[in-house]
Amino acid sequence: MTGRAGTPSYRTARHGFMTGIDKSSVALMLEMASKASGITVVTHTRPDGDAMGSSLGLLRFLTAAGKDAVIVLNDRYPDSLSFMAGEDAESILVYEDEPEKTAGTVRKSDLVFCLDMNSFGRAEKLEGLLREKDCPKILIDHHLNPDTGSFDLVFSKTDISSTSELLYHILMAAPETGGDARRLPVKCAEALLTGMTTDTNNFSNSVFPSTFRMASDLLGAGIDRNAIVAALYCNYRENRYRLTGRLLYENMVITAEGVAYMILDKAMAAEYDIREGETEGIVNIPLGIKNVRMSILLKEDEDRFRVSVRSKEGVSANRCASMYFNGGGHELAAGGKLLKGKDIPDGTVREAAEYVETRTREFLGGK
Repeated sequence: MTGRAGTPSYRTARHGFMTGIDKSSVALMLEMASKASGITVVTHTRPDGDAMGSSLGLLRFLTAAGKDAVIVLNDRYPDSLSFMAGEDAESILVYEDEPEKTAGTVRKSDLVFCLDMNSFGRAEKLEGLLREKDCPKILIDHHLNPDTGSFDLVFSKTDISSTSELLYHILMAAPETGGDARRLPVKCAEALLTGMTTDTNNFSNSVFPSTFRMASDLLGAGIDRNAIVAALYCNYRENRYRLTGRLLYENMVITAEGVAYMILDKAMAAEYDIREGETEGIVNIPLGIKNVRMSILLKEDEDRFRVSVRSKEGVSANRCASMYFNGGGHELAAGGKLLKGKDIPDGTVREAAEYVETRTREFLGGK
């Protein structure tokens, strides 16, 4: 496979065993970066830990090399991930906050990296800017079906824990590191380990041998994983746990097919003052129940219900999200949406519940 300008894409062997990065692709990436006077790093809308970890990791690698680089987001990252940004928060531009400044930065850049997104559409309001921008564009991503034709260089691997892990292995193939994690900028390494930790749900899913090698290398390089875990999982507000208890006790439904689903409507989210990112991980909890094969969390917005899908081995969360929830993702972890007025014409919680039960029964009926 090649990118837009005929440059090589990056693929590795199946089953997660890294067979070695194509060093010519890495050399080309570094050459493109060295020639650029302004670099923009973009990731998907509603950025999660992997989006932030990979973007910050790349930003810090580039700035340590003396490059002028910024991160551009469609919308703001959750408060729960603000610790990741740290002193680099000033290098993050948010389109929803400063549309003119952000658009101007994208237009002035002469190299664009797109991380943790398989197409420009995943950046929503930034899509038009990215498509019209005439400069080299590099994709680094671990999702299915990458839009390779829109990029000049593509690093794509799906059987890997996260984009943060993929970027780690790419940087390990760079001459600047020589495969030695100790030569990564410390803040870069911290961001990559944090991003990988979030996308594996702290090593509970999407883990491969290469994932453990990455973690081992970074621990050996002196990165404090305990501090990362404490910042990620021991720093929530009390209301998240009050809400979680109510969802599990009053709201969770388990169908005969083994699907557990919960719906967080706008009223309940307001009652518990739930902020963006504070429901992260709740969808995983019902998978601890023996007869639950799939867990689904719906969160109501003005015009849609956001959908998170998780599953156990043998049930494809990705296929279910693709078929019924206008989304997709990974085999056991995916996401999507239900549009009010379209997928659910009346847009009510009851209608959303009926849709979930009907579609998952249809999906699992053939299993």
